[in-house]
Amino acid sequence: MVVIKKDTIYDETNNLKTDIYFPNNTNSQTKILIFWHGGGWFAGSKNDVKDLGIKLANAGFMTLIPDYRLAPDFTFPAAHQDSKKFVKWLLESNYTDEDDQQNIVQIGASVGGTLAIYIAGLYGFPTVTWSASVDFSNWMKNHPNVIPSRYGANELKLTNLHDIFESFYKFFVLTYAGKDNQTIYKQMDAENYDLSNLGRLKMINSAHELVPLNGILKFVDFLANHDHEIELLIIKGKRHAMDYAKDYLDESLDFLFQTIKE
Repeated sequence: MVVIKKDTIYDETNNLKTDIYFPNNTNSQTKILIFWHGGGWFAGSKNDVKDLGIKLANAGFMTLIPDYRLAPDFTFPAAHQDSKKFVKWLLESNYTDEDDQQNIVQIGASVGGTLAIYIAGLYGFPTVTWSASVDFSNWMKNHPNVIPSRYGANELKLTNLHDIFESFYKFFVLTYAGKDNQTIYKQMDAENYDLSNLGRLKMINSAHELVPLNGILKFVDFLANHDHEIELLIIKGKRHAMDYAKDYLDESLDFLFQTIKE
């Protein structure tokens, strides 16, 4: 029986809240998992992933799923700042003990995976990402003729899925950046985060999905050249993040359990 505590405020100034899912076996050695929802930084909510929160708690993790500010009202780096503020709140809260930082792990879906990498670089939490977006400046520079659209099939009458993906990718990057600016895009690039404390990282991506695979490979190469440990799993097909989550949840949790045991 999972106990859910909804709408715990972690940032009073911006009225940001988190839901907390408590497993049956909560104790001083409780394993803690932060799940970062996706939605292109302009959509999505903790309320969308309640079923996943229950599954994660049933797996033995006290699971926290925070909301963060969304574009276009709040552009870069608002969501990144909120993720950092959330972790600071968590570590100072009554939900963690003094030595609990070593018991915290993360899963992030889509841009939630991007936020998870940002936090992993700062705190070293073992992390799994599902379709994290990591490369923005190069992609935007190399796709000047792509027309941004949230609904490319309807708005632009696009019929090719690749074209629809590209149109949407440009839409959400522009929306979060707030304007077409290479300086902002570079700051959004995951390789430009502070990754000095990055620990174990597992990235899962589909071969032909929304997130461009060449950007993922570029990021992995960057991490390898900086002597970071990373696992990359490329799955066949065109599914994005939550579309394949149920099929790779056990594998993701196995990875995180192993990192905690080490």
